Amino acid sequence: MNKIYFTFLIVLLITACKSSIEDAKESNSLAKYEPEEGKCLLFVGQEMEAIGGLEKYNDGYLDHFKTPAGFTMYVKIRPGDEEFGFTYTGLDGIFSSDDWGDSPSHLALQIADPDYKNMALAIGLEMVNHEKAIASGDRDTFVDMLGEWIQSLGDRPVFLRIGYEFSGSWNHYDREAYIAAYQRIKDRYDEQGIDNVAYVWQSHGSDEPLELLESWYPGDAYVDWCGYSFFSRFDEANMIEFARSKNKPVFIAEATPTISTETTRINGKTKNTDLNIKSQADEAWEKWFIPFFNTIEENQDVVKAISYINCFWKSHPMWVDNPTFQGVDARLHVNQEIADKWKSKINNKRYIHSSPTLYKDLSK
Repeated sequence: MNKIYFTFLIVLLITACKSSIEDAKESNSLAKYEPEEGKCLLFVGQEMEAIGGLEKYNDGYLDHFKTPAGFTMYVKIRPGDEEFGFTYTGLDGIFSSDDWGDSPSHLALQIADPDYKNMALAIGLEMVNHEKAIASGDRDTFVDMLGEWIQSLGDRPVFLRIGYEFSGSWNHYDREAYIAAYQRIKDRYDEQGIDNVAYVWQSHGSDEPLELLESWYPGDAYVDWCGYSFFSRFDEANMIEFARSKNKPVFIAEATPTISTETTRINGKTKNTDLNIKSQADEAWEKWFIPFFNTIEENQDVVKAISYINCFWKSHPMWVDNPTFQGVDARLHVNQEIADKWKSKINNKRYIHSSPTLYKDLSK
């Protein structure tokens, strides 16, 4: 073999190997605040009563279990809309105690409380009826105020779920306006140098073919995490497969035990699932909790965060007539057997809890 030709082959081979290694590194790089494979951030939500740890709200998750890595709350940009006797003014749920039917929310109060120290924050940002106004810039005042507040949190990691459950019929988002609104929010925050945010694109988690997800996708540059809700029809979710195709981690951003009936697909009705009642709690563990943990543990390469909703659903006006949640009490601490099973699962080293080094660890 000609020496020049041999040298050329060697150089070509080295170049190809180097390129493959660089491509592998790129494909294996972690997203914003994504833990390493085999690790999963544990969040709990979704209002002060459910989470606890406060002077007035002291019988929630934080009062009975080890402090999780983060907590989930909601913020509304829906000025002028009315719901369950509450009129939205814009940025509801941050600076004052606001109750739109799901018991009070007050993020600033929680952030200031020492029990919430060293916890990441997941924000469900609702913009129902206002996605077009946000996309056009008519709600920039509220968008910018939210961004300034997030930035004021310093190094606390924030997972921002813009227009969560975007394809759910109950939200009735306009698809093109939703995508434009999502992109506008991220673009503005990037321009303002807000860098403590991971952007989460969350579907409703049932009856979602891959083609549907693709049609709502804002684009790789706008999505740090893919998310979905894990409720009664979890076996119809395709977000894990979709996320793998995009090389994105998955946040199961809403999860609470709900069990399908023969009519759930038609009318949303689920079985009564009250963890206070032994027979219902036992069924919930077999038919919801076990599949939930199996989903996490069988997909450790992508499922990197979960948020359990520790809610007394059926006691809140918002859910009294809702066929999915009207018979549900998902508070883990009301049933010692369920609480013990939960602890045995989440005390596994794969689940990340609060720690003094959490923010630094997630920012590496």
